[in-house]
Amino acid sequence: MPIPKDERKLVELFRELGARDPEGWAASQVSEGANQLHRFLFLRQAWERVVSESDDAWIDQEIANSQRTPGQPFAGVGHALARMQAMGVSREDIVDLTRGMQARLLFDICYLLGDPSIREPGVEDLGWALVETDEDFEPTGESISGLHESVLDTDPTGRNMRPRNAP
Repeated sequence: MPIPKDERKLVELFRELGARDPEGWAASQVSEGANQLHRFLFLRQAWERVVSESDDAWIDQEIANSQRTPGQPFAGVGHALARMQAMGVSREDIVDLTRGMQARLLFDICYLLGDPSIREPGVEDLGWALVETDEDFEPTGESISGLHESVLDTDPTGRNMRPRNAP
């Protein structure tokens, strides 16, 4: 699908995709030439992998998985969750802690994609980037940069990772 060049059509596309500020995303893409549509789509999909604050069913799943296979990779998550519950930590606090740490990791990975900052001798000139692809999934050479700048703006709660009851 070709990306609309017309700002009005781009606004409508961002709106259909669920962007909270479709006008801002579209205006930036048109005026700055930034790959805002790609940025938005990447971040929207990345946020889908972050624990939702309205879902705590994963806690029981992690605990059950760790009980079935106590020595497997990631079983420590379930073990820690079981201990936290036994100590009286609320499920809401567990979700908030987990969600916050996942969002922070998302921010750090997005920053790393744009700035590898490799300082080891002999490899400091190496790097990487997230790039857009064409309809055949071949790189176009256009990088999708500045992802970290929009991580908080794309928090599905609309609170930019502020606490649930923040003023």
